[in-house]
Amino acid sequence: MPTMADVARSAGVSVATVSHVLNGTRPVLPHTRQAVLDAVEELGYTPNSLARSLVTARTRSIGLAVSATSNPYFTEILQGVEEAALDQGYSLLIADPHDDPMHERKVVQLLHERRVDGMIIAPSAHPHELVAYLTRHAVPAVFLDRLIGTGADTTANTSAEGARGFDQVCTEGAEPTALLVTHLAALGHRPIGLVAGLPGLSTTLERIAGYRHGLAIAGHPHDERLVAHGDSSSAGAERATAALLSLATPPTALVTGNNAMTIGALRALRRRGLSVPGDMALCCFDDFAWADLFSPRLTAIAQPSKELGAQAVRVLLERLAAPDRAARTVRLPCTFVHRTSCGCPEQPEKGTTS
Repeated sequence: MPTMADVARSAGVSVATVSHVLNGTRPVLPHTRQAVLDAVEELGYTPNSLARSLVTARTRSIGLAVSATSNPYFTEILQGVEEAALDQGYSLLIADPHDDPMHERKVVQLLHERRVDGMIIAPSAHPHELVAYLTRHAVPAVFLDRLIGTGADTTANTSAEGARGFDQVCTEGAEPTALLVTHLAALGHRPIGLVAGLPGLSTTLERIAGYRHGLAIAGHPHDERLVAHGDSSSAGAERATAALLSLATPPTALVTGNNAMTIGALRALRRRGLSVPGDMALCCFDDFAWADLFSPRLTAIAQPSKELGAQAVRVLLERLAAPDRAARTVRLPCTFVHRTSCGCPEQPEKGTTS
């Protein structure tokens, strides 16, 4: 089996130079770097990752803790994380916290014990134990999709937590939801209901805030009875939609807070014998691969899922390279995908950045 010394002899450089090229620890002249890479290829040299980790105290691995990995949204995020990590020479260890605070704390500890260099985590609605563990052990971490903090003012709470050194990567939530509401209101719908996500999640809070903002823009009063929590799941959304339909004055249009809840809402409408958009207009937060195949085609807010995952990796690697830099929150824009479930006629599809 070829060694690093063999690579150095073949390339005509020192072993230290080979190490700098392979580990990126010091700039190397382009022609020298290429000579080393050519020698690695010719000899079939494979770096000893375990030995390297003992020397550098780095395993070049990232822990990813996200719930509902079967959800297409998180599946695409996972793909983005994996591609970006592999591109930078990092492996990935994946765990599912199941949106349970205690299980979340446990899986993060297990990832930490596996000596991952840092973690990317989609936190639960109550991440107090998680934040305490990460803070106590000074684990480099990026919070993904959901901001940490509690209460309606997630921005203020996020800033407080961010001061502890945690970066965050998410999409815009409030304005895209307001856009769905104002679009439905412009089509004459009143009242408009919201099937909201799991209470306590920043994504749920922001989409409720966006829903209220959209109603205010349209001049519609806010009625708390028109907000039903579907708990971010299909079954929960089916129950929530049934409750909205049972109101004395049921909504004529619905906004659903994620793709799983869109499925549950459609199932509840079908059970009532209601058609979309004939009996009920529908707009959803989260586009997904088969949304364009439904009849009618679903008007949706599309999140840049893969880019979200890739951005989280980039932010984490920046944190590893500069541990003392100020924490930051990165928000990516969403896209309004105009189809026909809102009641609009068929038209060529095009996106509008929110």
